[in-house]
Amino acid sequence: MTTHQEPCNPYELRAESVEEPPLTLSAITLRVGPGIILASTIVGSGELIATTVLGAEHGYSLLWLIIVSCIIKIVVQNELGRYTIGTGETSLEAFDRVPGPRLGASWVVWAWFLSLALALVAVGGMLGGIAQVVHQIVPSVPIVALVWVINIGTVIVLSIGRYELIERVSMAMVGGFTLMTVGAAFVLLDSPQYFSWDAIVEGLSFRMPEDGFLSAVAVMGLTGVGAAELGIYPYWCLEKGYARFTGPRDDTPAWTRRARGWIRVLGFDVVNSMVIYTFATIAFYLLGAGILNGMGIVPRGTEMIETLSNMYTATLGEWSGYVFLIGAVAVLYSTVFAGTAARSRMLADWLGIMKAYDKGNYGLRLRFQRLFVVVLLMVPSLYYMFFQEPVMMVKMAGAVEAMMLPIIGFSTVYLRYRHLPSSIAPKGWITLALWVTSALMAVMMGYSVLLRLAP
Repeated sequence: MTTHQEPCNPYELRAESVEEPPLTLSAITLRVGPGIILASTIVGSGELIATTVLGAEHGYSLLWLIIVSCIIKIVVQNELGRYTIGTGETSLEAFDRVPGPRLGASWVVWAWFLSLALALVAVGGMLGGIAQVVHQIVPSVPIVALVWVINIGTVIVLSIGRYELIERVSMAMVGGFTLMTVGAAFVLLDSPQYFSWDAIVEGLSFRMPEDGFLSAVAVMGLTGVGAAELGIYPYWCLEKGYARFTGPRDDTPAWTRRARGWIRVLGFDVVNSMVIYTFATIAFYLLGAGILNGMGIVPRGTEMIETLSNMYTATLGEWSGYVFLIGAVAVLYSTVFAGTAARSRMLADWLGIMKAYDKGNYGLRLRFQRLFVVVLLMVPSLYYMFFQEPVMMVKMAGAVEAMMLPIIGFSTVYLRYRHLPSSIAPKGWITLALWVTSALMAVMMGYSVLLRLAP
């Protein structure tokens, strides 16, 4: 007779789950994973759409911002991961500790909830982008119908998938297309009509274009680690096992040693993912700035995918147009796939914080996750029915996410001083970098608000 076995709860810290951290570089490399999923979430909307559009609109002038956006936010990502390893808390549980107004949960949790609701506009844009690609392959099927087919297929896969499946699918989807994009960017170097080193130098001169700041703020929210990815990362760290392997906090020397060891693995994971999406982001931007800007075309509306394909056919030849279609589906779908998987976990966590159910009941938590997968794909599909403008939808969501960045930054600063175990506190230069990054994000977002309010 078979008995029903309750699924293992990756969010529960138990002494029997303790595992010593790897010490060699090869062993550490085998334990990365959360950053790969994060990179797959980042590359789709931020790089393929927002970054290339910014390049098409402003040429090489904002190359510096793209690089800065990819690099500076990883300190917040790393410190949120450190906090999760030290406490076993999810990001929403951590944000619920931030002082201020409360309505069942902290105001930061509610700010996250509002940003998620608005950020689903971008998911609708990506679903529309995927449907546009598939429509070129099977033009007899309307784009709107394809959006719903993709929606239903994703619901089925994510309803049965676990962390390992999400990690493997994300890695496969992003890897091939990113390599092709970097290759196209290298070919661009031999195309003087689209590329010059003088333009690159000018793009690194830290100059803000007069009419491009608001677009730049949107890209700051979407390129590199955005606000959504910062909130998501601790969940993948928990499901990978970094906190479980450290064990329940008891502040013994053994616990501190394990925690610092897994934080070292976390740091490698953070840097590894940053290298991947930074190379991809720069490649996408150079293609947009060189080819699309050089041709005087900007991706718009239902022609978005056809316009973007010029980045490949102009450098690699007409044959690459078909490869681009396959790659575009992979990279956009990887973002929808991994992002929906993460947001469903966060919403189930949010319900637990609101005391709607006992989060200790992992089976019930999984059922809520599956329910939210449906919701998180249904709502964006309806958004696309209304707007049917993928580029605009992604940029709208980018502006919303950008506004959340300083809130998450300074919440992380608060957690570092008030709730992080002192035995695993970061070095002084990391704390300084956390302050500087949070302040920089606040200045940029504040300035963008003033520009919007100016007559």
